[in-house]
Amino acid sequence: MRIGLVSDTHGDPVAWRKCMEHLKGCQLILHAGDHLYNGAFNPVLPEYDPREMARELNECPVPILHARGNCDSEVDQAALRDPILSPYVVCWLEGVRVMLTHGDAIGEVELAEMAAGYGVDLLVRGHTHVPGLWEHGPLLVCNPGSPSLPKGDGVPTVGLLEEGWVRVLDIRDGSVLVERELTGR
Repeated sequence: MRIGLVSDTHGDPVAWRKCMEHLKGCQLILHAGDHLYNGAFNPVLPEYDPREMARELNECPVPILHARGNCDSEVDQAALRDPILSPYVVCWLEGVRVMLTHGDAIGEVELAEMAAGYGVDLLVRGHTHVPGLWEHGPLLVCNPGSPSLPKGDGVPTVGLLEEGWVRVLDIRDGSVLVERELTGR
């Protein structure tokens, strides 16, 4: 199964389209929050178009599971077909137990321990806009970064779960920035 991992699109349909170029063939997308609103602390990008972003999400041919981000609200939910206001989503995908959350509500260690308590293999979280993959015991944690408002090195990114590997890709050229194998399966 090929699963897209996205977070922090912040109303940028141009960045979303770039993500989708690299997520062709995905059977599912997991979106870790901050869907439409740019947020009070982020710049308003020239590509910022929450109405168009909502249309793109609503018309996406790939099913999407969503977690609520700190910039997501009931107004955003009114614009979107799928439910986006759950702080946590736990799902079982071809033998891999995945927990999806934005990651802003509790600390990094507490969040990883919560996921480990659920027997999760992969925790997908966002919020920081900084991509990365790291281990917390047998748990693999993935932050796919942000395709629209990247922080850290400024590279716009998206994640991919495929055949037991988690990768973070540069959406500009599809190059793999970091990858790890899921070993807790």
